[in-house]
Amino acid sequence: MLYGILLVVLFAFAAIVYFSLLLIPAPYGRHLRKGWGYTVKAKHGWLIMEFPAFSVIIILFFLGNKRTSIVAITFLLMWSVHYFQRTFIFPFLMKGGYKKFPVILIVFALGFNIINGYVNGKYLFYLAPVYPISWLYDPRFIIGTSLFISGMAINLHSDHILRRLRNSSKDGYSIPRRGLFKYISCPNYFGEIIEWTGWAVATWSIPGLAFAVFTFANLAPRAFTNHKWYRENFPDYPGKRKALIPFIK
Repeated sequence: MLYGILLVVLFAFAAIVYFSLLLIPAPYGRHLRKGWGYTVKAKHGWLIMEFPAFSVIIILFFLGNKRTSIVAITFLLMWSVHYFQRTFIFPFLMKGGYKKFPVILIVFALGFNIINGYVNGKYLFYLAPVYPISWLYDPRFIIGTSLFISGMAINLHSDHILRRLRNSSKDGYSIPRRGLFKYISCPNYFGEIIEWTGWAVATWSIPGLAFAVFTFANLAPRAFTNHKWYRENFPDYPGKRKALIPFIK
């Protein structure tokens, strides 16, 4: 019963987050502003809030009953590679890592990451039927894993472009023009949405779908807000560039 409730909570939370962020941009990065309580350095905030996403699913793997499943191990590696980078590498590469990050956002993110890691790990390593070895050449796994890897590559490459750009800018912001930035303002978010959509397809699971839906709900409004910010702050911003999806939106 608890597991089912938590799944419903994730979907409901995604809807709340989406419509809230359309109205009120999350107060970090370029949208940081006063009135959101105590803050910490951004790099410390990212490490703290992402750590449960990295650790919870590993604990559940070793507590679960799929420890000898090659497919389960593969899913664990996919998840762990992403969150190792996000927890232990990304925060210390951030050019704005010294900037402030509201503690209230860390609390919300901690809650989500614990629940999300739990429902995905509990399903994959305990509740789900054992994925047969043939799942590794099932079209759903092949397509999903291809999306996952492609999305991660887009995300990492886009973050790399932004870091290099901020090195050469006085105030930390200028117009990115390389990679998928030629077509959209936020390819880093686009890549992450593709990545977790791939996870949902590869695992073919409701928890995976919940994570993909939440990822879109969390990042799409941020992309629209960033796109608007670029247009307001750079008169020469490319007029044909979209916010999140090339040639569409």
